[in-house]
Parts: sequence; structure tokens; C-alpha cells
Amino acid sequence: MSDALARPAAAGTSAPPRPNAVVAVLALAGIVVSLMQTLVIPIVSELPRLLDAPASDTAWAVTATLLAAAVATPVVGRLGDMIGKRRMLVVSILMLIVGSLVCAVADSLVPLIVGRVLQGLSAAVVPLGISILRDTVPAEKLAGSTAVMSASLGVGGALGLPTAAFIADNWNWHVLFWTSAALGVVSLILVLIFIPESKNRTGGRFDLVGSLGLSAGLVTLLLAVSKGADWGWTSATTLGLGAAALVILPAWGWWELKAKQPLVDLRTTAKRQVLFTNLASVALGFSMFAMSLVLPQVLQLPSQTGYGLGKSMLAAGLLLAPQGLVMMVMSAVSAAITRARGPKVTLMIGALIVAAGYGLNIVLMSEVWHIVLASCVIGAGVGFTYGAMPALIMAAVDPTQTGAANSLNTLMRSLGTSFASAIAGVILAQMTTDFGGYALPSENGFKVVMAIGAGAALLAFLLASFIPKRKTAVAAVEEVEHAEPVKA
Repeated sequence: MSDALARPAAAGTSAPPRPNAVVAVLALAGIVVSLMQTLVIPIVSELPRLLDAPASDTAWAVTATLLAAAVATPVVGRLGDMIGKRRMLVVSILMLIVGSLVCAVADSLVPLIVGRVLQGLSAAVVPLGISILRDTVPAEKLAGSTAVMSASLGVGGALGLPTAAFIADNWNWHVLFWTSAALGVVSLILVLIFIPESKNRTGGRFDLVGSLGLSAGLVTLLLAVSKGADWGWTSATTLGLGAAALVILPAWGWWELKAKQPLVDLRTTAKRQVLFTNLASVALGFSMFAMSLVLPQVLQLPSQTGYGLGKSMLAAGLLLAPQGLVMMVMSAVSAAITRARGPKVTLMIGALIVAAGYGLNIVLMSEVWHIVLASCVIGAGVGFTYGAMPALIMAAVDPTQTGAANSLNTLMRSLGTSFASAIAGVILAQMTTDFGGYALPSENGFKVVMAIGAGAALLAFLLASFIPKRKTAVAAVEEVEHAEPVKA
């Protein structure tokens, strides 16, 4: 029992000699994985020609990754708690490398989708990394380290678009995936050298039934949400998948409550701090998608529309890249506020900043600098929230459950993003303007989506206000380190 409550140092191993190197390596791995998410964006419109396949089929290059990530994140997080977080981190990065190599040699649709599925299986790298920090980094550095690791998602996403666009413009599209594989190899080598294995493990038997149930529930739900617009929201396929999700997910919840060693401890997730943090994460995931959907389109639409700014995809990516740097810089400010006032306050401040950024963008979107300013303000808010959410989760769960708990929180943000994609897609499809015989999203349509993004951020602020004032993750770590070992 003492092994489950102590850091590796307390369990008879030495503390990592270079905690700064641990943070840097884990953050790099997070950036590489988030780069993978945006890798295909510059070539999505070209895939039907490149692969000689219908556009409805090539869209699975994006959808398959989304589904694989949703399924893998909670499963890999739980396995990390059971058999070792570093071990599962290595497995996840290997999936990224193998998936990238498969895509790099693919010349048809099926192997590309297989490769993208394998890449999606690496999505648990960030929550695993945060959990490893909880076990290895000194308590006084935990808040800052967690914020940096969380910000790696935003940094990778912001840098991924211009990098991928530059590669796609200058080389064969396969180079995108060779680059991803090379970055994965570098990350893997650094992880093997610098990242120690934690002794905080639960052991036990893996909940295979719970894993299959959650996977089936998530796949049916996300398919209905992500493909509903293409299939028709009232089509038999969409309604059937939605109905299946409504049956499977409650049945899965019933199983998890009765299982001795559940995949997801629903009693822990029902704790007020965990519950409202996860609900706020759904709202923030919903909110943040509006930025990634609206701002690139406004920058790239023809200037003749009267509201488009006529930039290339590469230029648009470069203009939006500073938001990633802002996220990283604000992660240090976020950590300082978390240490001083607690992660609840940090999360609430971040949600308000995100809402303010959208409000600013509604009234300022006619110049390039308007878009850059709004994206940086929103990015600052995201930097606050990304650092606060895992801190709240880790302060409320046992050290042996951090992998599963952080993975579930990451999944909640992804679900929010998926729902936002569906709703925003419907709005922009309905609010259009005619441009040379083509229907383009209207300026008012973009403003409505941004207003919804602001509203979702304010909802996250409200939900965060219900989080109890409790010890921070730093305090929780210090409490564990000074606790008397529990006798078996």
C-alpha cells in the first residue's frame, strides 16, 4: 500500500536527476502528438485526387484518427496506472511512429486510414505525461510543469498548420508523414533516456468488458456527431448510431459501477471536484473549437467577399502560430496563480479570458492584426485553463489513478470539440452568402459561431465556480510525501 502512496524516491528508487529534462522531453512528446492532429489539414481537399477516391471516403483520414484517439485515451490511461505510465507512453509513441510510416508509404485510401488510426492511438501521450510529472517532479515544480505539459497541446496545434502547409507546398505529401515519424523517433529516444518509471501502480485485472463497452459507446456517439451532417441528421444511419450510443453508454455505466476493478471509477468521477472540472472541460473543448474553425477561414476567404482577408494557408498558419507561443508563456503565469490561489481560480480566469477573446473578435475581424490579436487573447485563456484542469483532477484523485483520471479529462475536452464541430458546421452551412455561384459561410455566420464560443467559455466559468475550494495538486503531493507509510 505504501508503494501506491509514495513517490519513486520513497519506494526505494532515486529521484530523477534532471527534472527539467523530464518536463522538456514530455512536453516535446506532447507537441509531436498534437502536430500529428493537424498534419493532414493542408492536404484534406487534395486527398480525393491524390488517392483517387471520393471526398466522402477520404474524410475518414480525419474521422478515423478522432475515433481512435477517443477509444485509446481512457484505455491507455488505465493501463498506465496498472502496468506503468512510462511503458504505455513508449507504446503510444511507437503507435505514432508506426502509423506515420504506414501513411508515408501509402498510395491508396485503406493504408492511409490504417496509418491514421494507429496515429490516433497515440493521443494519450499528454495525459500520461501529466501523470508522470505527478509521480516524478518535485512538488514545488509540479504546477509549472503540469501547465507546460498541458500547453504543449496548444503549441503543437498552432505550429502544426504552418509547418504542414510549408511541407505540402514544397514537397510530396508523403514527406508530412516521414517528418512525423522522424519526430516520433526523436521523442521515443529521449523518453527512453530521460523518463523514469513510476512505482505508483494499481496492478490487478484489466476491465476488458468495460473497455469494449466504452469503445462501442464512444464510436457510435462520435460517428453520429461527426458524420451526421454528411449522412443527414435524420437519416437511419445517424439516428441508429445515436440510439445505440444511448443504450450502450448507460449499460457501460452500470457495468462499471458493479465491476471490482473498473476501467473508469465512476464513483471517483462523481466527486464534486472531478465532476465539475470534467463538465467545464467539455464546455471549454466546445469553446476552443470555434477559434480553430473560424479564424483560419476568415483569413483564407477571398477579400472580395468583404470580410475575408485573402491569405494563403501557409500565411494563415503563420499568422495564427503566435497563439501557441502565448499559450506556453501564459502557462508560467497560470502556474504562479495556481500556487498562490489554487487551480479553481486559474480555471475561472482562463475561461473569462477566452470569452473576452471571442467578444473582441466579434467586433474586430476586418484586419489581419484583429485576427492575430483575438487569437492571442484566446490562446492566453487556453494556456490558463489547460494548466488548471489537470491540477484540479490530480488534487482530487489517488496517485494510482492519475493516468485514468487525466485521460478521462482529456476525453471530455475532445467530446466538447466534436459537438462543437457538428453544431458549428450546421450553423455555417445554413448562414451562407453567394460568391460567384458558390455558397460561402457568411460574416454573420462566423460571428454567431464566435458568440457561441464565448457563451461556452462563460458556461465553463459558471461550472468551475461549483468546484470546491480544496488543496492544490502541489499540496496533495506534499501531503503524500510527509504521510506515514500505511502498513499492509
